[in-house]
Amino acid sequence: MKVKDAMHKGVEWASPETPLKEIAQIMKRHDIGAVPIGENDKLVGMVTDRDIVCKGLTRDGFDTASGRARDVMTSGIHTCRAEDELEAAIEHMEKLQVRRLPVIDSTMRMVGILSLGDIGHAAPPKAAADVLKRVAAHH
Repeated sequence: MKVKDAMHKGVEWASPETPLKEIAQIMKRHDIGAVPIGENDKLVGMVTDRDIVCKGLTRDGFDTASGRARDVMTSGIHTCRAEDELEAAIEHMEKLQVRRLPVIDSTMRMVGILSLGDIGHAAPPKAAADVLKRVAAHH
């Protein structure tokens, strides 16, 4: 099975200057826990619900009203390709202990996201359970 067969297509992304309130609204509207951050048609980071809490809300002096995606995003994002084997992408997620991987095509454009939920729906039950255990393990 290929990543493209399991991934979530049609991902909305935001700029680094997007207010955190708007990022949170995107998450709520789409029932997701992460929003890719792009600049000049290039993926530059990711903001997760955990980033907003741990890198923003809990930081002394952080102004939630003026906070932007850039203030809390994780940069240096790992990706996989739509044509990759799903098993290879799962191994990559396990190694990195990440719950989501942006998916790019041959032109380096983001075409989707592969999440643990996507794997749970597409992979055999044992493989899905195994990846969940390894990715969600304390680190």
